[in-house]
Amino acid sequence: MRKVFSYGGIAASVILVAFGAGAIVIGTTGFNEVRDEIAAQKITATPDAEELSNGKLQPGQAIKTGADAKAFADIMEHHALESSDGQYYAEMGRFLTPSGEQTSDEALAAKTADGRPVENGLRNLWVTETALTTALNTAFFAERVAVFSIVMGIALLLTGIGFLVLTLGGALGYVALPKLGSKAHTASAAT
Repeated sequence: MRKVFSYGGIAASVILVAFGAGAIVIGTTGFNEVRDEIAAQKITATPDAEELSNGKLQPGQAIKTGADAKAFADIMEHHALESSDGQYYAEMGRFLTPSGEQTSDEALAAKTADGRPVENGLRNLWVTETALTTALNTAFFAERVAVFSIVMGIALLLTGIGFLVLTLGGALGYVALPKLGSKAHTASAAT
């Protein structure tokens, strides 16, 4: 029965080490892929980046990491809010009236030459801004998930190694120890 537990402990240790190594490889691959994809977009920080990011980004700095992407997404949101006088997408009217006011009533909207209502361009700006900042924030999140995968991989790897040491040490140590109740054990306990 002891051999079954020893083999089971060794098997569990090997599986933990394999999962740990796999998680580290997957996390590292994901981390590098996120950074490569961000860099491939050739995004550079705006002239006001240092001020708007509290020094996290410098003007003209290439956006290469998840943290850079998140900081740049915040800058984009700031610029979109500036353009829309502090209004978010859901707060704006869908169309513009002949006087340039926002409305969601199609009947009150100014009409194009072909009779269609004139769209509110600032809402379209928000759609674009939301799509881009979502992609940037997703890159930040993906990079953090990759780091988590690496950390968990290291934890699994160390746990597997620890279990292996305990299993092998316990198996070897258990064989070397005298059985409880034997004459040698009783004699050593008496002294």
